[in-house]
Amino acid sequence: FIEKHQEYRRSNVASLQPVRGTHDLLPEENRVQDHIAETARAIGELYGYHRMTTPIFEFTDVFARTLGDTSDVVTKEMYTFEDRGGEKITLRPENTAGIARAYISNGMQQLSPVKVCYYGPMFRYERPQKGRQRQFHQIGVELLGVEQVGGDLEVIAYGAHILKALGLWDNITLELNTLGDPDSRAAYRDVLVDYFKGHFDKLSEDSRNRLDKNPLRILDSKDEGDRELVANAPLFGEYLNEHSKTFFKQLTDGLGDIGINYQLNPRLVRGLDYYCHTCFEFVTSTLGAQGTVMAGGRYDGLVSTMGGPQTAGVGWAAGVERLAMMVGTAPAAPRPVALIPMGDAAESRCRTLAQQLREAGIAVELGYAGNMKKRMKRADKANAKMAVIIGDDELAKGVAMVRDLDAGEQREVAIDSLIGVIGER
Repeated sequence: FIEKHQEYRRSNVASLQPVRGTHDLLPEENRVQDHIAETARAIGELYGYHRMTTPIFEFTDVFARTLGDTSDVVTKEMYTFEDRGGEKITLRPENTAGIARAYISNGMQQLSPVKVCYYGPMFRYERPQKGRQRQFHQIGVELLGVEQVGGDLEVIAYGAHILKALGLWDNITLELNTLGDPDSRAAYRDVLVDYFKGHFDKLSEDSRNRLDKNPLRILDSKDEGDRELVANAPLFGEYLNEHSKTFFKQLTDGLGDIGINYQLNPRLVRGLDYYCHTCFEFVTSTLGAQGTVMAGGRYDGLVSTMGGPQTAGVGWAAGVERLAMMVGTAPAAPRPVALIPMGDAAESRCRTLAQQLREAGIAVELGYAGNMKKRMKRADKANAKMAVIIGDDELAKGVAMVRDLDAGEQREVAIDSLIGVIGER
């Protein structure tokens, strides 16, 4: 019987594990992610960006049209299903397409420029690994309606500001490239197709499929054979027209104005045709192979690709899990005050007092039962800064014993004065 019971428990526990590629965010881990998200939100407001939230799922076409039908995300990674109404729905794998859809469907072009930031879960079916899950979280920013290079500089500065505020800047490098304007991109695309057609038999199957539709995506290939070919491929910078060169020089000069150093990375690309000009990534060597912590660029053709008006756009997204790995721990929570009632009458009084203190913005630890020794142990475990002890004698005198748990000092304080006295500490 015992063996059968143990086997039942083992099988039952196994069936209650989270789905592969997901995990529970326990309170301390959640505090780190909340700290990152709140830092991004607060800094965003300094730049005029305010948080916007789109639905977790969209019509599949929102992502299929914008990410490209040859992309790994669309062909291999999207969580797509048919709902009860027969609609094809996809859990969002990223949020830029959702923001662009919202820009169109809410008529937000009337508000141009539109400056929004976001935070939330995304979903991709890929092999789980350190810093990468199937349900993951991103912070991001989108600026719509600004053609000038000042928009690019602003979103890069915003991203750098977050990384500095999180204490990560010393381990971060900004990598930068230009994708040029549509004319430059078209010229480079033709040269790239000719180059890869000359090595067609050496390309991976995925890259062969991309050659005609999205040849720039071959530059992102992880296949070793492809990477050898990419190493000798023509460089984008050799095919830039004067407008593209001027735009990029304005960008690099502007980064100098705001004190942000960068490294040129001529192999940094975005595969889809609506991307142009600025392409950048903030990278680190502290996370091993998963070195990119924030990536973005300019996408002036995205909104029109989705059926909206021609609209300039630039933005970035950052994986919160990767940032959390670098941050490590969140700032300490506010230290509470422990209320220690001794007796039924004191228990009732402390319930009232606890509510008053909390409504005054003071964290309170109020145990549910136990003698003085057990309650003080709980206060210590909660890292309380002081203990307020109230018993029958104290109630009769209208006072409480307030013990400073760091200094070990104790004094009498009138119960009616407690909120003011505690608030000063």
